[in-house]
Amino acid sequence: MTQAPPAFAIDPSLEARRIAPIFKQFGRLHLPDFLRPPGAEALAQALDAAEGWTVSTVGGPSTIDIPLEAFAAADDEARGALMASAHGEARGGFHYMFESLRISDLVEQDASLPPALVALYGWLNSEAFLSFARDLSGDPDLAYVDAQGTRYRAGHYLNEHDDEKPGAGRRLAYVLNLTPAWRSSWGGLLGFVDADGHLAEAYTPAFNALNLFRVPQTHLVTQVAAFATAPRTSITGWIRTGR
Repeated sequence: MTQAPPAFAIDPSLEARRIAPIFKQFGRLHLPDFLRPPGAEALAQALDAAEGWTVSTVGGPSTIDIPLEAFAAADDEARGALMASAHGEARGGFHYMFESLRISDLVEQDASLPPALVALYGWLNSEAFLSFARDLSGDPDLAYVDAQGTRYRAGHYLNEHDDEKPGAGRRLAYVLNLTPAWRSSWGGLLGFVDADGHLAEAYTPAFNALNLFRVPQTHLVTQVAAFATAPRTSITGWIRTGR
């Protein structure tokens, strides 16, 4: 029998209006223990069970999504060549490589997904979450939230960028961390870059923590170390003015 998805709810100690002044001052927040149990636990299990993951990267001007099964079936030489090519392109500017599960698209296509992920997408677009985001950010125009699962394994990274995309209505970006027992030395940090190119602040992945920041804002995910013992897993997306 399929297990019913959890009823998602924000921990009541996180009062949006109380923490709004901090967000107004800094334009970003790290909110620990964001979802009430068992929300985060159910999402972590659902991501592990989900089908439809791809290895996402960039080749020249184009986005490349390789089905995870096809990537896994390739030999070591082919996988190594792709990684080496990606790292070569990453030296010159914006680039990324990580595993992606496009939750929004899959739900809208009525594709098969674990019920917890379908329920999360609905909850993110409910008044319960949107009103929290509006009150915290002071932005009354927030109306839609997209979502994707991301999984960074050894060698994966996301170079500096600011998330700005004309016409997309992106106002806030979020990262719901679903990786337990992460160490800063493993990389995978969400870092914010100041005008001088210095890393001004960085958040280490912490299970059930929500990172929220205003767009545009220059940020990155540092490369995951070869000695990390687990992937860096999260659900990420943008809170927008519309679809």
